[in-house]
Amino acid sequence: MKAGYLQFKPEFGKPEKNISKIENLVKDKDFDLLVMPELANSGYLFTSSDELAVLSEEIPNGKFCNALREICRDKNAFIVSGICEGHKGSYYNSSVLVQPDGKIHTYRKIQLFYEEKLWFQPGNFPLTVYEIKSSLLKPVKIGMMVCFDWIFPEVTRTLALKGARIICHPANLVMPFCQDAMVTRAIENGIFTITSNRTGKEVKEEKELNFTGLSEIVNPKGKILHRGTHDKEEVVVLEIDPSEAIDKHINPMNDLFADRREEFYLK
Repeated sequence: MKAGYLQFKPEFGKPEKNISKIENLVKDKDFDLLVMPELANSGYLFTSSDELAVLSEEIPNGKFCNALREICRDKNAFIVSGICEGHKGSYYNSSVLVQPDGKIHTYRKIQLFYEEKLWFQPGNFPLTVYEIKSSLLKPVKIGMMVCFDWIFPEVTRTLALKGARIICHPANLVMPFCQDAMVTRAIENGIFTITSNRTGKEVKEEKELNFTGLSEIVNPKGKILHRGTHDKEEVVVLEIDPSEAIDKHINPMNDLFADRREEFYLK
């Protein structure tokens, strides 16, 4: 299958401009599955609840969701993207899986990072695996996580144990550790990981965040199939074989899942 990421700089408070940029970046690209950054519709550095009220949208019928629907329909493809979600007066740092038929699945980030705790509610949906398939794509199970979820191995492991062969990881990374850690997440679970990070920086009210770029695609053996630059806006799509994520043996006598000794683990 053709899977990859879109790395770009979402502009804070300009969702329509961000939609236009995404449309231009993907218009000549061919893909089955594409992962986009965290909060791709809104930008990241919130400083008031009023901003959230204006920039969030209801899933599945907001402008950003509808724009992604159009892309998926035209491309006969699937997109996973971060999104600022508003729901019944609460706000979530969410991710959506958009299908070619227009159906949308939602994951809400469960591990909030730093000042995200001031603005977002922690996710309240279970970690779920979805089977994606189309007339041109064999069925493959994927899971979603968002940015800081990466530092909790339980998130990736849970998705992998539920059958995910590909972890789709929208991100707005500011620390330097994640890209290397995702290599470990791939190795310890025998899965593909696709991290789509944003670029650039945001400055507001004497606050500044610099985002690290370096989006990447990693295979189940921990090989970095592609890692992006720090600052280039780009779409990278590779041909990958999800069947490589089925066998969990690392040698004839060790299986990543079968060898687990759950009776010794803390609950």
